[in-house]
Amino acid sequence: MKIGFIGLGLIGGSIARAVRHFHPDTEIVVHSRTRASVEQAVKDGVADRIAERIGPDFSDCSYIFLCAPVSSNAAYLEELRTLINPGCIISDVGSTKGDIHAKVEALDMEDCFIGGHPMAGSEKTGYANSKRILIENAYYIITPAKKVPEETVLKFRDFVASLKALPLVLDYQTHDYVTAGVSHLPHIIASALVNLVRDSDTKDGVMKLVAAGGFRDITRIASSSPEMWEQVCMTNRKNISAILQDYIDSLTRIRQELDEARAGAIHDLFESSRDYRDSLPTRGRGPIQPAYEIYCEMVDEAGGIAALATILASNQINLKNIGIVHSREFVDAVLRIEFYDGPAMKKAADILRKYRYIIYER
Repeated sequence: MKIGFIGLGLIGGSIARAVRHFHPDTEIVVHSRTRASVEQAVKDGVADRIAERIGPDFSDCSYIFLCAPVSSNAAYLEELRTLINPGCIISDVGSTKGDIHAKVEALDMEDCFIGGHPMAGSEKTGYANSKRILIENAYYIITPAKKVPEETVLKFRDFVASLKALPLVLDYQTHDYVTAGVSHLPHIIASALVNLVRDSDTKDGVMKLVAAGGFRDITRIASSSPEMWEQVCMTNRKNISAILQDYIDSLTRIRQELDEARAGAIHDLFESSRDYRDSLPTRGRGPIQPAYEIYCEMVDEAGGIAALATILASNQINLKNIGIVHSREFVDAVLRIEFYDGPAMKKAADILRKYRYIIYER
């Protein structure tokens, strides 16, 4: 099997790493305007070679993944149209599907295109931050064009599943409506909330000083790439606008309930949202991967953090991040420890408890 990647950022790099891990004999050819990323991929052993241009290197691929920005992916379709052999499937990894499917229809390429959207990601971007497990246990939405044979769709679905992602086949219109609600609108809300606090802060910046815990959690995704989210919003305007209006209407209703001191309605707001939130999948299936973290009570003494880190290192547990929590809002401990995956987090918690550390998992 030969697979081509055009663009090799966070998502493309993560898919390529997963392909290399689960299908080690696959030939992988990469092309990107960012030369450093493809050179590093070859150095890492993720890619076999670099294609200097969109040309013959991609003509005999089984699959070609378009992993460039949404607006660029559509342009690459025209170049690939006359290059690919029969049976090749082109896919993309964009967060919106309407524009590229319209381009596929205009180019009469509906027999060779299966849209894709791995609902995984990070605030960090670029190939340097890619990792194989990024798409593991994450929903990977597949949007086949109308003329792709069913057996081809099933084969592609099985390939996605072989990378340990969770394939879900939808039509592209449903995809764009659903992601407007669960992915695109939350990014707008998070960014708007951050800017509201910035503009509403006291002259001496007390809001910024005490912002922690819940505020940092719900605005975490506001640190994502502005360029990417500009394109997402521009290519899914209609759906986002409709969902945004519903959200504005709900905020207006909540404000009225507050003004009228309707305590019961406010209680119902928090109760119903809590119940629905608690019914959601907990880890690894959203557009932004959750942090695998624990909190640990620490005695304020020299060498305390070093001793804990030594215990974990001696048990071959890698730390992604470690730091002191200065505010205890929603947090019962003072040391936050982050890991690369769930098994490492659980193993660390069990080991530290054996050493009589008090551990909290969120």
